[in-house]
Amino acid sequence: MTLNFIKPGEQEAARCDTWAQLIERGCMEEDITSPKNDFSSSKNISLSNTALDKGEPIQLRPQEVNLKLRPGLPHTFTLDFQRVEGYPVDLYYLMDLSYSMEDDLRSIKTLGNELFNALQGITKKGQIGFGSFVDKTVLPFTNTNPEKLNKPCAETEMYCQPAFGYRHVLSMTENKAEFEREVNKQRISGNLDSPEGTLDAIMQAAVCGERIGWRNSSTRLIVLTTDDGFHMAGDGKLAGILEPNDERCYMDNNLYSKSNEMDYPSVGQVANQLEKNNIQPIFAVTKNMEKVYRELSKRIPKSEVGVLSADSHNVVELIKNAYNRLSSKVTVTHDALPDNVRVTYTPLCPEGGPSGDKGVCNNVGVGQMVSFNVTVTADECMQSEISFLIGPLGMKDKLKVSLSTLCKCECDDPVTVDSPYCNGKGQVNCGMCSCKAGFVGQKCECSIGEKDESSLRAACRKDNGTECEGRGDCVCGICQCYTLPGGSTYYGTNCECENESCEKFQNKLCGGNGKCRCKNCECKPGYEGTACQCKKSDEQCRTPSGSVCSGRGTCKCNQCKCMEGYQRPYCLTCPACQTTCITKGKCIECLGFQTGPFSKNCSQACTSISEFKMVETLPPGKPCDVRDVESCRVFFAIKQLDGEDNYTAQILKTRECPKLPNIYAIIGGSIVGVTVIGILILLFIKVLFTLQDLKEYRKFMNEAQKTRWSENKNPIFQEATTTVANPTFSGE
Repeated sequence: MTLNFIKPGEQEAARCDTWAQLIERGCMEEDITSPKNDFSSSKNISLSNTALDKGEPIQLRPQEVNLKLRPGLPHTFTLDFQRVEGYPVDLYYLMDLSYSMEDDLRSIKTLGNELFNALQGITKKGQIGFGSFVDKTVLPFTNTNPEKLNKPCAETEMYCQPAFGYRHVLSMTENKAEFEREVNKQRISGNLDSPEGTLDAIMQAAVCGERIGWRNSSTRLIVLTTDDGFHMAGDGKLAGILEPNDERCYMDNNLYSKSNEMDYPSVGQVANQLEKNNIQPIFAVTKNMEKVYRELSKRIPKSEVGVLSADSHNVVELIKNAYNRLSSKVTVTHDALPDNVRVTYTPLCPEGGPSGDKGVCNNVGVGQMVSFNVTVTADECMQSEISFLIGPLGMKDKLKVSLSTLCKCECDDPVTVDSPYCNGKGQVNCGMCSCKAGFVGQKCECSIGEKDESSLRAACRKDNGTECEGRGDCVCGICQCYTLPGGSTYYGTNCECENESCEKFQNKLCGGNGKCRCKNCECKPGYEGTACQCKKSDEQCRTPSGSVCSGRGTCKCNQCKCMEGYQRPYCLTCPACQTTCITKGKCIECLGFQTGPFSKNCSQACTSISEFKMVETLPPGKPCDVRDVESCRVFFAIKQLDGEDNYTAQILKTRECPKLPNIYAIIGGSIVGVTVIGILILLFIKVLFTLQDLKEYRKFMNEAQKTRWSENKNPIFQEATTTVANPTFSGE
């Protein structure tokens, strides 16, 4: 047996006790999706206010809704919100303690009493806490020299605390004296760069709920004061910090212990945690940072920006104004939904916004009630019950919606075998036919024989797409096309054609000059164009020579549609095409001088030049030239005729060839040159040696002049000759 289920939007939610009631109540009507068969009723919806019994202040009603819906049929209920006077407020003051905030810290120390009075003016159940931040204590954000870490302020600053990332100072308290005492203990600190670890501090203040002391039923505010921008995800890489922020609480002795181990959070992470924990930030910043934090506020729902004075003395007034703006704007939305569930909101208030995925009411006063119509739609059947939360942004009050779908007809009818409703080929179970083997269809009207249902349905798909293009029903492997609102029908094998969506001209289908056939216009004789908007004519497409679009295009609607590259109006020029001086150069060489690569088959290779002439002089203008195989320059002028590749050319008879070089002069000159160079080299060497010898001679002469010789005789020296006087000799 084959069970054939109708579409989810067609399934019955009514209880049919007998077979007769099936027919009577419409369980078997073909138009079961019509509004008259909407069996969703108030008996499938229950509302409750679970928080009323707990004695807590209630701003949102109802607190819980249980829905059982038919797929595809929306249900709308009303959600009421009323601002309660004196609703508890938790305010966490988060302050930048970098050195530039020194005068602001002095102001806060004197404004503690005013801050508490302002909180008391908002609610009698107010609490206040305090935290501070600077930046990560690693380079390049903070000077890591031990002395500078201990005292990161200027040398003249006497009171300066060591560098730190984020410190929780005071948990939520109603004790004004305790707040003033802890704030007075604070000292300024410092870092190197301008952006601060602001997002680190906001993240820890949001996720460390027990440490901060947030109450379950209260309006939670973070007032952040700073005069600089903020680091965000990715900046930690500058310090070698690669581990992304995991959005968890890390507090050790009230200090953020993972400051130097974990990257800054992204803006999206901060926005997610603030919304998850129902915290509304107020950014109290100096004028130069207003634009930056307004951009940040756009990405964080339920946040406000106020401009601080130079020393923050106006912070109390700023907080009061920002709180009034936040609390007077009620924005109702939901958390994550399954893909097959849709929720839309329609504000029922004088200053409400349009319907959409959020409901917004502005300027809601204390005690004033505003309402929202909430429409929930389940598009498909769901296997099990799901739940999600709806509530105002930044507030603890939430509505829990439990949703399930009714996808079965709860019938208890006697089984009718071979029912006439199923064409005698099956039995009725809960208003649906359960067909015998070999038959399919809503009423078992299709005999499939040896085939299966999937193969029949495949025959209705074009290129494995949607059955019958979504414009018909697949019945026994054949598309039965739907009727269009105008009365005509889709047609074609896969219902791909229709005659109502052709192009219009002057608000007339096919310009009134043709018929629409399967989305294309078939024009009457004498008309053309995609919408038959033009009379056939080529008057404005003809060139002075009489050709149509110079033979390089077609005339459509009395305008040339040129080939790629050619320009209108007559397709005469092609700026993007390669110049003919280059493309036709080899043919010119072949035709004019029977040389080049085409010389053997010139007539076949160069048919594009239909006519050429050898001339003594070329017409005025810059001629083309090409180098032939003998390196001679061939000059020519070429002109394009009608047609894509049709030219005429004039070729200059005389070529410009280079003169042959004088071989003997080159050889002789080379020999003479080598000889002269050799002689010059020898002379150069001779001069070098001469200069070296002269240097050595002068050195020798200088040393000789410095020598001193002694003329004393050696007493033991005896000359080799002896003179003896002859006594008998007389000189006379």
